[in-house]
Amino acid sequence: MFSMSSAPANSANAPTPPLSATPIGKVYLIGAGPGAADLITVRGARLLALADVVLHDALVTEEMLELCPQAVKISVGKRSGQRSTAQQVINERLIECAHQYRMVVRLKGGDPMLFGRADEELRALDSQNIPYEIVPGITAALAAASSAQRPLTKRGIARSVSLFTSSTAPDEPTEFIMPNGDTLVQYMGGREATATAQRLLSLGYARTTPVVVVENCSRDNERILDLELGTLEQGLTQCSGPVLVMIGEALANRG
Repeated sequence: MFSMSSAPANSANAPTPPLSATPIGKVYLIGAGPGAADLITVRGARLLALADVVLHDALVTEEMLELCPQAVKISVGKRSGQRSTAQQVINERLIECAHQYRMVVRLKGGDPMLFGRADEELRALDSQNIPYEIVPGITAALAAASSAQRPLTKRGIARSVSLFTSSTAPDEPTEFIMPNGDTLVQYMGGREATATAQRLLSLGYARTTPVVVVENCSRDNERILDLELGTLEQGLTQCSGPVLVMIGEALANRG
């Protein structure tokens, strides 16, 4: 059992012991799942309830953070198109916290190992010989398919799924190669999904190809849009929250 921090909850500026006062702690990268607090894994919830400090993403809900009332909470959110914490700063905060607390949780939306910049954070921890553990979470593609009640695979129609994002880091090439897959799932869709639709149409996809857009997946304000590839751009104008876009014949309405 790890010792609990006496620092007040909900305070990123709470006083902390000097670095030399506490041995190096352990960092847990935990997947929070798609949004709803009851979709985090049992293991993830148990560890949250023991954490001394939690560094969390912008998409982690207040309801989720209620699972760790004892912990110091530090927002290190990264949101596409908005001012956010630089990844290097997040890495540094993780290292600092590991020297200040015994049990550090890095709480990420979805699954830490999918579009979660886990490799960069793990490299930073490795460089300082800081121990860590990874706890998987339900990724948005699976939660969105369940919410929409549309399978991502279907016998005789779709036997492969490609999960992708067209977002790139500043030092990465901007040229985007469309992935292969019977069903395509675009994370962080938004405006970028419009470009995806245009590319697919230029590759010969039919304008009637089924598209399902899930906004605010698994949350109280979740919204599901049944569209077609030719009307995707217009449909996306209705969305303002986090969007996941699923494209392919497996997503056709059963009715």
